[in-house]
Amino acid sequence: MPMAWMIYGANGYTGELVARLAVVRGERPILAGRNAAAIGALAAELGLEHRVADLREPGKLLDGVRAVAHCAGPFSATSAPMVAACLATGTHYLDVTGEIEVFEAVFARHEDAVAAGIVLLPGAGFDVVPTDCLAASLSAALPGATSLELAFRAGGGLSPGTAKTSLAGMAGGGRVRRGGLLVPVAAGTPRRKVPLPSGEREVAAIRWGDLVTAYRSTGIPDITTYTVLPSGGRGAGLASVMSWGPLRALASRYVTARIHGPSASVRASSRCEVWGSVRDAAGASMTATLTGPNAYDLTADSVVRAVGLVLAAGVSAGAHTPSSAFGAGYAATLDGVLVTPPV
Repeated sequence: MPMAWMIYGANGYTGELVARLAVVRGERPILAGRNAAAIGALAAELGLEHRVADLREPGKLLDGVRAVAHCAGPFSATSAPMVAACLATGTHYLDVTGEIEVFEAVFARHEDAVAAGIVLLPGAGFDVVPTDCLAASLSAALPGATSLELAFRAGGGLSPGTAKTSLAGMAGGGRVRRGGLLVPVAAGTPRRKVPLPSGEREVAAIRWGDLVTAYRSTGIPDITTYTVLPSGGRGAGLASVMSWGPLRALASRYVTARIHGPSASVRASSRCEVWGSVRDAAGASMTATLTGPNAYDLTADSVVRAVGLVLAAGVSAGAHTPSSAFGAGYAATLDGVLVTPPV
């Protein structure tokens, strides 16, 4: 009998995508969350077992579960209690966070995970599978690289959870990694132009998970992560405005009321792309690119695959990045992903 696994937050935008894809692939995950009506309705539609419990009831929630795909954000509030529950019950943990503080907190539990015999894998979706795997392949191609730049573009719009997390990230200001340390910078800086697969684009630095994960995967001390600027280059100005609490709260309420995530047709017609570059102290450099499906479809695909790989006992116990768990080539195994090797 297959080992039981769970999707917590299955009624959220990403959690539902993961649940539906899992069923298409013949999986039977347990659906769980706090919203009894929503979880129950989705479980009835898909013919799956479901549980209604919050993170204060780990025994009730995770009884008999071998792995949990944690899709209930904001992860800054939900990750720590779920990780604690997984450590207490011997349950593998995967999530889809992109928050640098969450990555750091999960990686800090590495020794606890080794002792518990479980895998902790934050960032098992678009945050940060494509970028982490590209970073690892670039690092392998240029050993001794001292700087890494990663830029991405994700078309199709945001889910409510991603939008709210982005608002919170804006309020925290910008970050880069220099000399191995996370350093504050003005929001949206530095900026540059990069040759993405679809053409040259202007990008601005953002707080992206690879400031933690790519550093863990490669050891490269200087890392900058970028995304494509909104039309007119308004990203940095918006970031500074979002530092004002009342306006950020108003924006969050707007997200709840008006943003529902890209439709199936929008996802089908939109793509993601990533560019990466490394350089060493002597000035040698290499670049690579990646293209793939809509970021949310990539996330669902990756989560379902990653759960299967972890349950197959192919990953050593401890806290991992995607590339340390599955290798730098993992992203290229996902549906519709094409990687241009480092040159």
